Amino acid sequence: MLKKIGACFLLLIMVSDVMAQKFQGGIVSGLSTSQVSGDLLSGFNKIGLIAGGYIKLELQQKNYLQFEIIYCEKGSSNPDLDNNIAEISLSYIDIPLSINIEQKNNISIQLGVFPSVLIKSKMNDFYGNISIDPKFNKYDFSIFAGVNYKLTSKIILNTKISNSIIAIRPHISNVTQGINKGQYNTMLSFSIYYQIS
Repeated sequence: MLKKIGACFLLLIMVSDVMAQKFQGGIVSGLSTSQVSGDLLSGFNKIGLIAGGYIKLELQQKNYLQFEIIYCEKGSSNPDLDNNIAEISLSYIDIPLSINIEQKNNISIQLGVFPSVLIKSKMNDFYGNISIDPKFNKYDFSIFAGVNYKLTSKIILNTKISNSIIAIRPHISNVTQGINKGQYNTMLSFSIYYQIS
């Protein structure tokens, strides 16, 4: 899987080099804090890694479109495992697409969507790993909003919040109510974007 992520990253950089007059690109790293709605836990207690690459196409007046391929860890964490509510650990490949709109010098607003592919899932309780039933869906789809701060000509600091708009798996009880079809990812992330080309 790491080879596939590396190949995708190299592809992003090569495309950026070939089309350097219009496109710019680089690497992304950071941390996520997340929770899963409907899992009987609350709070952004799950800490995960974010790593990948991006390319962006500048539009008029310093606004730009951005495409990314990101490895991201999500899920939920239970600080009080002795209540025996299971923790959830999920690893995804996220593919965000966003428009970034400059508000004033060095600050821009980011709005976008991203499909995700689940590459690993695990649940554990106080006693260790447990079987996952029902299974998590292979695919997720989320919307997000964020803020960019241009620290230097090469470094951008980003924070964003995202939420699934389709359930990542059904409720254990299989009960649904209105638009609540199951469990959903919610994530708050903090990333550094470093421009290479």
